[in-house]
Amino acid sequence: MKVLIVFAHPEPKSFGRALLDRSVETLRGCGHAVAVSDLYAMRFNPIAAGEDFIERRFPDALQYDREQKQASQRRTFTSDIQTEIDKLQACDLLILQFPLWWFSVPAIMKGWIDRVFANGTAYGAGGMRFDQGGFKGKKAMLAFTTGCFPDMMEPDGLLGQRDVVLWHLQHGTFGYSGLQVLQPFVGWSLQYSDEAQRHTYLDAYAERLRGIEHEAVMPTHPLADFTPAWRLKPEIAPRTAGHRRPGHST
Repeated sequence: MKVLIVFAHPEPKSFGRALLDRSVETLRGCGHAVAVSDLYAMRFNPIAAGEDFIERRFPDALQYDREQKQASQRRTFTSDIQTEIDKLQACDLLILQFPLWWFSVPAIMKGWIDRVFANGTAYGAGGMRFDQGGFKGKKAMLAFTTGCFPDMMEPDGLLGQRDVVLWHLQHGTFGYSGLQVLQPFVGWSLQYSDEAQRHTYLDAYAERLRGIEHEAVMPTHPLADFTPAWRLKPEIAPRTAGHRRPGHST
C-alpha cells in the first residue's frame, strides 16, 4: 500500500513529530511505501493566488476554482501544487496529521487542502463528488493531538460529538472528493499527559497502523441515496454524524 502523510506542526521536538516518526517507521516496517509532506519544513505556501497557475483562463479577475479546473486538464499548476497532487493521486491512503486548532487544522494545512484538492482533480463537473469524487477508491484518516479530554467530545460534551466537530474534514473534504474515511486517531489531553501516557499513545498508534489496510470505513451516503432535490430519499435511514431527518434531534 502507498501511504501519503501530510504533517503540520511548527515544533520539530513536538509529540506530533514523535507520532509522525513512529508512524513512518511502523508503516515501512509492514512493507508499505510512505511519502511525507512536512508542510512547515517545506515552508509550504498556504495562500491561494493567481500565481498558482502557469497560464490563466481569466487573467483579468481571478476565479480560483475555474482556474484550477483548467490547470487540472492541462497540468498547468505551479510545481509546488503539481508535486502534491501527484503524491495524492499516487497514494492508496492519505493521513492528515496535525494538532487540533480551533476545531480544525492549522492554517498551513488548510492552505494545502485549498490548493491541492483542486477543481477538476478532487471534484468537479459531471457529478464528480462523494462516491464519484476524483479520489474514489482511496482511503483517508485524521490523526491529531488535542488538549481536550475525551469526555469533552462526547454527544453531550462541552465541545460536541467528535465526528460532528470533524464533519467539515471527514465529510466535507475527504468524503466530497471520494475518499473513504477511516476512524480518526486521537492523542487526547497532551498538555496533561505524562511520559508514560505519551508512550502509550505512540504504541497504540503503531498497533493500529499495523492493521490499517484491513479496517472498515466509516458509514456514508452515496449520491444514489439522495433525491434530485438533494434530500435523503424517504426510505433511507440517516447513518452519519451530520445527517438527520427534519424535526429529529437524534
